[in-house]
Amino acid sequence: MKFLRFILVALFVASFNVNSAQELQLTAKDSIVKSAWMVGLGYNFVDNSDYRFEQLFNVKDNWNALAYPSRISIGRYFKNGLGIEAMGSYNKYKVGKIVNRVPNTKEMDYYAVDARLSYDLNKIIGETGFFDPYVGVGLGYTRANDEDMATYNAVVGFRTWFSDRFGLDFSSAGKIGIDAENHFQHAAGVVYRFGIEKGLSKRGMEKLDLINENQRVQDSINAAKKAEEEARLLAERLAKEKEQARLAAEEQARKEAENQRRLDIENQVKNVGHVNFAFNSSVIIKAEKDRLDKLAVIMEANPTVTLYVTSHADARGSQEYNLKLTEKRVQNTIDYMVNEKSIDASRFNGEGFGKKKLLNDCDGTKYCPESKHRVNRRSEFEVANF
Repeated sequence: MKFLRFILVALFVASFNVNSAQELQLTAKDSIVKSAWMVGLGYNFVDNSDYRFEQLFNVKDNWNALAYPSRISIGRYFKNGLGIEAMGSYNKYKVGKIVNRVPNTKEMDYYAVDARLSYDLNKIIGETGFFDPYVGVGLGYTRANDEDMATYNAVVGFRTWFSDRFGLDFSSAGKIGIDAENHFQHAAGVVYRFGIEKGLSKRGMEKLDLINENQRVQDSINAAKKAEEEARLLAERLAKEKEQARLAAEEQARKEAENQRRLDIENQVKNVGHVNFAFNSSVIIKAEKDRLDKLAVIMEANPTVTLYVTSHADARGSQEYNLKLTEKRVQNTIDYMVNEKSIDASRFNGEGFGKKKLLNDCDGTKYCPESKHRVNRRSEFEVANF
């Protein structure tokens, strides 16, 4: 039961992490249009009743409009919220509508060309992707009521967007005539944006900051894990190097001990000395057997040792004869060790050299006493393998 509960908790945590990661991904909703060109086409409504605000919404009596689109605009809108706009509109004062507080008696054309500087209030109240209220001021030229007039304009309005490009624009402008009539002009129409430059909304910036913070945290975690892994690998490498050093030291000590033991055995064999023979003989006499008995003790104590046995003759006689004689001396020496001392024959190897390796200057060219010739009649022992 505890195991099942653990599995369910693990699945929940994994699902939460996946959902959180998905929520922190930037999407199209996190971006808004920062700057663009905009064109608009729509209707304009002129109120020249001169009633100011007390009859502002008296559409029936005061507002003049046409049945077809009668206003066009173009503008450039910047990242800082400012916009520069130009617009032209056409209208007619209808018969019966209130103009300058009296009913109009004849139909008259209305023309207006305006330029204004606007400011996006989203910069103050907070960004939205669909609702853009704005205010603006500007100058205009109007011909109405058979008069030409310059105007100071003040506008308030909002745009609502269906997409990054298409939306609706609604505005009301108060136009103050310079030595002429004051009036209102309202507008409603479709707008289209192009040359768009997008950027992150406030929410998008906050999400980006959170993503960056999460990435920083994750980078810190990854760096810590990397450092931990590097420390672990370093510890493993140092431990391995320490173990290798230990093994190398042990191997060196083993080799030194082995070399020392070999040297000790070689010294023991050397201390046994040579087995000497009588002139023209390969027989091992009793005194020399005592040497071989000592050598057998050494070999029994060191069962891995093998010997290389060499036999030699003095300078008298031919080399051919002495070669055969020394070969027999080698064989008799090995046979004694094998047959009398029970040392395995595989532990011996030997060679006779005749009179090629004399130990002194008794080379047959001068007189030498028998004692000096005897030195050359010998079997020698060398440790071959250990």
